[in-house]
Amino acid sequence: MYIRPIFSEMKYPWLLLCFCILSSSCRYFETEKISTETFYEEELQTIDWKEVDQYPAFEECENLSEKNIQKSCFENTLSSHLRQAFDKHKAVAIRDLNDTVSLAFSIDNKGKLHVTSIKMPATVQIEFPLLNSWLMEGIDTLKPVAPAYKRGVPVATEFTLPIVIKTTDL
Repeated sequence: MYIRPIFSEMKYPWLLLCFCILSSSCRYFETEKISTETFYEEELQTIDWKEVDQYPAFEECENLSEKNIQKSCFENTLSSHLRQAFDKHKAVAIRDLNDTVSLAFSIDNKGKLHVTSIKMPATVQIEFPLLNSWLMEGIDTLKPVAPAYKRGVPVATEFTLPIVIKTTDL
C-alpha cells in the first residue's frame, strides 16, 4: 500500500509561494507616521512671518475683507489722522523745507499703539521744535480697533511711516 504524502509535489510550491507573499507584502502597505513636532516644524518653515494675513484695523477699516484694501485703509487713516494733528497747530516755517520725518511704531497683539522712535532732520527740528509732541499727540488719540492677525492669531506688528515735511510759499 502506497501512502500519499500530505503535500504533493504540486501543492507544496504553491503553498510556499502564498506564504512568502502574505508574510512579506504587509510591510508595503504600512504608512509612515509623521510626528506632530515634525509636522509643526515643517509648517513653521512654510509660513512667511514678515507678512500678516490681516492688517490692524481702525473703525473705518474693520469691515474690509481684502488684504490690499485693508492695508490701504490702514495707511490712509493713519496719514490723515497725523495730518489733522499737525494742521491743528497751524505751524508756519520761516525757511523752505523738503525733508522726511521717520515715525516708527508698533501695534501689540492687544491693538495698543506704541511709538518706538521719531527721527527727524535738524532743519525740521529747528523749524518745528514741537513736532515731536504733535506727532505723539496724534498717535495717542488714534486707537486701532483690532491688532493684526496671522493664521487667526493676534500678532504684534512694527511699522515705519515716512512723513514728508514740505513747505510752500504763501
